[in-house]
Formats: sequence, structure tokens, C-alpha cells
Amino acid sequence: MMLPICYQDQHLVVIDKPAGLMVHRSKIASGERVFAMQLLRDQLGQHVFPVHRLDRPTSGLLLFALSSDVARLLTAQFTERQVKKSYLSIVRGWVQEGALLDYPLVEEHDPIMGQPRKDKSAQEAVTAYAPLVHGELPFAVGRYNSARYSLMSCSPKTGRRHQLRRHFDHLRHPIINDTTHGDGKHNRFFREQMAFSELGLRAWRLSFTHPVTGLALDIKAQLPVSWLSLFEKFGWDSNAVMAKADAWHQQEA
Repeated sequence: MMLPICYQDQHLVVIDKPAGLMVHRSKIASGERVFAMQLLRDQLGQHVFPVHRLDRPTSGLLLFALSSDVARLLTAQFTERQVKKSYLSIVRGWVQEGALLDYPLVEEHDPIMGQPRKDKSAQEAVTAYAPLVHGELPFAVGRYNSARYSLMSCSPKTGRRHQLRRHFDHLRHPIINDTTHGDGKHNRFFREQMAFSELGLRAWRLSFTHPVTGLALDIKAQLPVSWLSLFEKFGWDSNAVMAKADAWHQQEA
């Protein structure tokens, strides 16, 4: 399996991680044998150092350093919130307006770290979001005669576990095919009727300062076939939608 590379130089590399691929070995899935870190190491023939992570079901841009020194510098940028990240998300319902959601999250159970301390307070969690386009389908998925959805542009300002998934659930617009925080009826509809089985969350754009050259890097991932097919079923113009996502990233992310 060859991983799509969106950017590479002698210091770092950015891949387009497929949905369902874990970043590295974990106790969460001890039976897994294939990981992005291992695949990229073998593909490049050198060690790679992940500096952030994407959940297993989330697809999109994933940044690796090619040395420990560069990894340290990049990690500092993430820690200091100097990296601009934009995601696309497909959610249930029509979101009418964008906003900045400041909604602290209680730490979730982590399969590796275990249960969080019961006396630990909720952590700061901030997400910017805006609707790009709406879609309505003539199917009675829930209690209504038609099913409404929104394609969102969103950017996490903090890095909490499952932050985007939990924030959209809090807004009562859960992300499609989120089996933990989502809506089972709509998830099943997308899998069976829309032939779309992956999580409706994609990390499509990453902007940061090159830690060695100091140049501004702005990296984008193309829409995969599965997303383009879904756009066609909704009648969405992918070029027009992504132009709106571009503009939002420049202004808000």
C-alpha cells in the first residue's frame, strides 16, 4: 500500500491518510498489522516522526517530521496553536450560520490511559465552524419526510480527544457515520443508500511555518472518489464548494 504524499522535502512530509488507517501501533487495536507510520517509513526508507494525530476513521492530511529535531519544532507549533487546520464534515440537519463554539469537554475514557480522574474538571475546547452547502434528500430517515444535511468547514482551536465529533453532537448536528457520537439511523442510511461508509470528517488543509526555512506552507488534500461521488448525489458543485472552503480557511481558520 502506497500512501499519497501531498508535500515532501528533506525535513518533513505530509500524507493523505485514508479513513480506517491507524497512525501508529496502539493497544486500541492490538490485532492491526498496518499503520501509517510503518507504511511511510517503508515507503521513504527512513524513520518518520508523527507530530500530531488523526483518529482512525478520519481521513486527510497528516504531518510527519523526518528528524527528531524537526519533530520537536513542529510539536511546539501545534502546542502553541500556530498551526491552522481545516476539516470538512458532513452533519445531520441544516446548520444555518457559522459560529465559534466554546464548550469545555470532560476528558473521555482513553483505551490506553484508562479512565480520567473523577475530580478532573472539563478542559477548554473551542471550534470554529461554518456551513458551506446544504442538501435535502426525499427519504424519511427519521420522523420527517425528507432528510437534511449540511457540509461544514470547521477548525479546532484546541486539541481535545474527539473534539469535532463531540462538539457537533453537542450542537445536535452529529457527524455522519460517527458510531460513537452520531445518529444510528442516518449512519445506516448513508452506508446502505448512499454507498458512503467512512466517517464524514476529513482534514483537508494544513497551514504552518516551515520549522527550518521559515517559509509559510499551505497544503491541501484533494477530495477522494468517495467524497466526490457523495457530492454528485447531493448535486453539489465540488469546485464551488471548495472555493468557499478556501475562503473560509483564509479568514477564519
